[in-house]
Amino acid sequence: MEIRHLRYFLAVADTGHITRAAEVLGIQQPPLSQQIKALEQELGATLFHRHPKGVDLTDAGHELQAEAVRLLSEFDAMQVRMQAFARGERGRVNVGFTSSAAAHAFTPEVLRTCRRKHPDIRLNVSENNAAEITEMVVDGRLHCGFLRVPVARPEGLVFDTLLQEESLLAIPLDHRLAREPERPVKLKELDGERLVLVRRPGAPGLYANLLAQCARQKVQVELAAEVERMMTNVNLVAAGVGLSIVPASVKGAHAQAVVYRAFEQPHMLSAPLTLVARDETHEGPAGTFVALARRLAQRHAARKD
Repeated sequence: MEIRHLRYFLAVADTGHITRAAEVLGIQQPPLSQQIKALEQELGATLFHRHPKGVDLTDAGHELQAEAVRLLSEFDAMQVRMQAFARGERGRVNVGFTSSAAAHAFTPEVLRTCRRKHPDIRLNVSENNAAEITEMVVDGRLHCGFLRVPVARPEGLVFDTLLQEESLLAIPLDHRLAREPERPVKLKELDGERLVLVRRPGAPGLYANLLAQCARQKVQVELAAEVERMMTNVNLVAAGVGLSIVPASVKGAHAQAVVYRAFEQPHMLSAPLTLVARDETHEGPAGTFVALARRLAQRHAARKD
């Protein structure tokens, strides 16, 4: 039995006449009669009483009519849902973000805008570190993610730098560098300091540029700790474990225990906001979300310019 057989049956049931039903369906009467007879044989039940003026439903026909109306209604609704999915208007999108990406005002703005403009798209959000987000996009557990600097660039993924922001030095309140908070700090002032880095051990991430700049300027630093979450980083700075750099959007966290200072050459240590997605993420609700994020980033950057 196929869906079209149910449509044929309902057309005959509604018109009470095979010839008129054939006209409604746009097919010839003999093939329609054959399809109805074949349906009756398949079901093992007579669906219509035939008479000179047309046809009437049998008890079995009435039973099938109720089932056919329900099934076709569900089938048509399924088609509508799938067409909306194909247009990117409904469905599920799994989005990951790092804690530092979530701290940027842009990230919640994208989520709010998507919910407002596309209420039939369900956003499932989760927080992970950059390496985990990348791995989850690779294996399909996430459709896309927001992070800072990629720690790896697997084949099949696209990394879009959406925005750039300044990095700040995070300093324990009682540290010597916490004085003169309004004065930009020079990189050479980090010589001999202990640093807390947010990254998977051995992976580059946001802090590779800092270490590269220190090496270039012969600034000797010591690794105090490597952590996987930005807030863990700020917590350790607040506890006096060491210094760190954070994106400017994190400023304010632990305000009673951490001082944030700008660098003398901020462009050397900028913190990007990066969108990672599969290369083929251009259809369905995931495609809608990724396109929206890119559009909003362009507008956000234009406002800043």
